[in-house]
Amino acid sequence: MKLSKLAQASLFVGISSLGMTGLASSAIAADAQQLDKVVQAGQEINQSAGKSQQKIDKIADQIQSKLQQFKSVNKEIDGLQVYNGQMQKQIDNQMSELSQLAASMEQVSIIERQISPLMARMIDTLDAFISLDVPFLPEERNDRIAKLKALMERADVAASEKFRRVMEAYQIEVDYGRTIEAYSDLLSLDGKEMDVDFLRIGRVAFIYQTRDGSRMGLWNNEKGAWDDLDAGYRTDINKALRIARKQLAPDLVVVPVNVSE
Repeated sequence: MKLSKLAQASLFVGISSLGMTGLASSAIAADAQQLDKVVQAGQEINQSAGKSQQKIDKIADQIQSKLQQFKSVNKEIDGLQVYNGQMQKQIDNQMSELSQLAASMEQVSIIERQISPLMARMIDTLDAFISLDVPFLPEERNDRIAKLKALMERADVAASEKFRRVMEAYQIEVDYGRTIEAYSDLLSLDGKEMDVDFLRIGRVAFIYQTRDGSRMGLWNNEKGAWDDLDAGYRTDINKALRIARKQLAPDLVVVPVNVSE
């Protein structure tokens, strides 16, 4: 059976329409597939960009941490430079002191060679002074001189200690001149040993009184002997003895003194 030309044309148009529809559907499907690829590529790019940003952030944090460490180290360096400067000044001062000590040590040997003869002369001078002085506490004072002379011969005692002991002896003798003292001892009177009380008022007066108060005397250093005192001094001498022994408060007393002509 043959179709008419109109039918053939209609059929051709229908077939063409179906072909166009198929082609359009294929194109849309291709476009959708291409779009999915583009979206997927965009997502991959975004993920990669996110990872890159994380790496950048991490690197930035590391840089910031390193910068803080750098600043901290710089501060430590500045502090160490100041400290080293101070230490250098101290070292310089110590070196200067060492130089001074070395010079002083050189002088010490010279001083030691000179100090020993000086101390020997000082002891001899003190010994001579005691022998010419008022004869109070003779045993104690002479024993001090003997110990000083023995000390000078000892090698195990430093020169500084020897000098200190000599100066101490001088100070004791100086103190005798400004103190009052009372003590008991034996005194030879008329060839007899008698128990007496001695009264020393500085170096101005050196007096004895027998225990029973019957005899009193004043040392005359020019004559090197005792001058007898009359009984009128007994009350003041007894009072002075009690003051010297701290049995009475300090008070005015009248005692005899020797006046050099």
